[in-house]
Amino acid sequence: MPDRNPCLALLFQKHIQAIMMNIEDLKFNCKYFKGYIPCLPNKQKGEICDTCRSYIPVDKRILIIKLGATGDVIRTTPLVVKYKTLYPNCHITWLTHSPAVLPPDKIDEILKYDFTSVFNIRHNTYDIAINLDKEQEACLLLKEVEACEKYGYTWEDNHIALATPAAEAKLMTGLFDQVSRENKKHYLEEIFEICHLTFNDEPYLLNYDPELVHRFDYIRELAGTKKIVGLNTGCGARWKTRLWTKANWMELSRLLEKQGYFVMFIGGEAEDALNQEMAQETKIFYPGHFSLEEFIALSSLCTIVVTQVSMMMHIATALEKKLVLINNIFNSHEFYMYHRGIIIEPPSGCDCYYGITCKRAHRCMEDITPEMLAEAVRKED
Repeated sequence: MPDRNPCLALLFQKHIQAIMMNIEDLKFNCKYFKGYIPCLPNKQKGEICDTCRSYIPVDKRILIIKLGATGDVIRTTPLVVKYKTLYPNCHITWLTHSPAVLPPDKIDEILKYDFTSVFNIRHNTYDIAINLDKEQEACLLLKEVEACEKYGYTWEDNHIALATPAAEAKLMTGLFDQVSRENKKHYLEEIFEICHLTFNDEPYLLNYDPELVHRFDYIRELAGTKKIVGLNTGCGARWKTRLWTKANWMELSRLLEKQGYFVMFIGGEAEDALNQEMAQETKIFYPGHFSLEEFIALSSLCTIVVTQVSMMMHIATALEKKLVLINNIFNSHEFYMYHRGIIIEPPSGCDCYYGITCKRAHRCMEDITPEMLAEAVRKED
């Protein structure tokens, strides 16, 4: 009999209540509401809407449109931290080409950009909608989204437009190199201002699985008591003007090894052949290339990362690693490393601002020597 056992009696009561519930009893504004499947409190505790002790009403529904590139998606995540601080019970939806780098435990809904996701967004309503991309598809989507407040870039009269005047400065830096060169604000300052917010060192977020790190325990054993320095040798196929030479990477690896570090080459599939060649010629360790999730776990082993401007710099920043950043074609004011890094640039300057081909017979990247980077690593340690 249900009434002879208090626990069974409670479960029986909730069972009867659930059977008797109708749509008017549902709490659609609950943070846990899934729309068409049992919510977490129901699965774990048997809770039902009208008597639920886990009910948390959503105070703001926020949409972030930041499609790519992957590194830019990572470095936009401090906005999530800010909004979760301002509105602890907010619900954040993020639309992107790179869902794998976003942490599902910190962002309520992560959507990969496709027809279904766009269709759903267009038929929902938000308190705040933000688009930080300037591409037409992103601007058009913000224009069509129903939201009380819109920030960033939208679309009017067949061209990009401002959702609010606060987005104008960032648009101008993207349109004119002359304006971009004079910019003194870093990316996070810019995007926070676009959203009418103030940046206060909110950290990066990243989809980092500490359990994956155990796959690389053997590297910790190889390193012993030595600090691990990761040399990220690639920076994508588009910006070849950013590339440092094979000879320089090999010489740097030798110098760092002599300084007492455990050095390893790291990179993606595009750098695999190069890294294998350098590892064979120098006998410096190279673990291979991995999935993005595994690469993030591997990177977490490093004390210091040396990289050209690439996704790796944002992974290292998210993991709170010390960073030696090689930069030539970008405005260095754009980068913010939370006081954990140093930027090394060619002493001769660079003539190829945001350029994909070098204008000089002697590439400016050749003016950055392995000795300069080895000294930078020593200073950052």
